[in-house]
Amino acid sequence: MSVAEAAKQVYEEDLRFRLEREHKDDFVAIEPSSRRYFVGKTFLEVALAAKEAYPHRKSFVIRVGHEAAFHIGGFTS
Repeated sequence: MSVAEAAKQVYEEDLRFRLEREHKDDFVAIEPSSRRYFVGKTFLEVALAAKEAYPHRKSFVIRVGHEAAFHIGGFTS
C-alpha cells in the first residue's frame, strides 16, 4: 500500500469525523506507520511538522473536508 493510500485509510478510519467538525478547511499531515497526525492552517506548516517528527518517513497531506489538498484551475459548464 502506498503512503497516500495508507494515510487516506487512517483519515477515514480515525480522523474524518473529528477533524471535519473541528478543523474544516485546515490541513492535516498523516504519518501512516505511527498513525500520528499534525493539523494546521497551511500546507507548509503541517508538512514541516511531520518532517521534523519523522525525518526518515514519508507523510501525506490532506485538506480537511476536501477531496484534494489543492484545487487547480476551474471547469466550464
